[in-house]
Amino acid sequence: MSHSFAVPTYQSDKRSAPAISTTSTPEARGTALEFLRRLALEVSTGNVELPCFPDVVLRIRSALADRGTSPEQAVTIIGAEPRLAAKLLQTAASAAFNPGGGPLTDLRTAVTRLGHRLVESIAMSFAVQQLKQAASLRSIAGPLSDLWKECIAVASISRVVARRTKINPDEAFLTGLLHGIGRLYIMVRSVGYLNELGNDQAFLDLVNGWHAAIGKAVLENWGFADSICAAVANQADLHHESRLHADLSDVLIVSVVLSAALKSSVARAINMGGIDAFQSIGLNAQNCADILTHADCELGSLHDVLGC
Repeated sequence: MSHSFAVPTYQSDKRSAPAISTTSTPEARGTALEFLRRLALEVSTGNVELPCFPDVVLRIRSALADRGTSPEQAVTIIGAEPRLAAKLLQTAASAAFNPGGGPLTDLRTAVTRLGHRLVESIAMSFAVQQLKQAASLRSIAGPLSDLWKECIAVASISRVVARRTKINPDEAFLTGLLHGIGRLYIMVRSVGYLNELGNDQAFLDLVNGWHAAIGKAVLENWGFADSICAAVANQADLHHESRLHADLSDVLIVSVVLSAALKSSVARAINMGGIDAFQSIGLNAQNCADILTHADCELGSLHDVLGC
């Protein structure tokens, strides 16, 4: 892991994100800086721990990443957690992932139908549901729900955007779900400090300035593909330049921007100026409007199966 986390700014390519606001009180800045220092040490040494995060999710992640894992072995691991198995069956049979309405009779069929990337996506949604229900994390259940809704929206848009590129739509969907893992990590780890930090601007700046870098470190620790880790790190880099053709980072950057428009109650005007990823993918205003319309149509069913 890089030791760049040891300082209160994070440098990534062409941008430097401030970790702490200069408008907060010295006490708040000190608290947020200390919190940042400890988080930085944790992720830079590979000691990534999320209280109440189900171990089965990481076991599935490891098994699916191993080419030697047979479908039967994957089903055995998943089947060891009945609630996750039920969620996979429900998802594989849902309109969002089974538009043809074909019959579904067993877990092996569900895993085969969804594929590895979507199985990982469902496992992550299961993990978030467990976090939301944990008694020790009750104080952040609301913010976790809000974050997960945002992640689902970004995932939905990412899948649609990816179809306009050479990127696998299922990989893009998983990346969209994971783009907020840094925020989730900070949120969960900050539970013991909410009384001191709360909604203080210093803490909010900490999250905004560091979540992408922390998210990348967490995903690297968990063994996710380099392309997914890089995309999560680059999600706010408006001047990201792909070398030959649009990459996963471009897809996620565009999807994060479009998801903000999706939440708007006024006319959805997308400002694409200065964001290179829109040009890399070849999107215009009408394309963006079409993507948002498609996302609107499927978000309801996604919320049902992924949990909000």
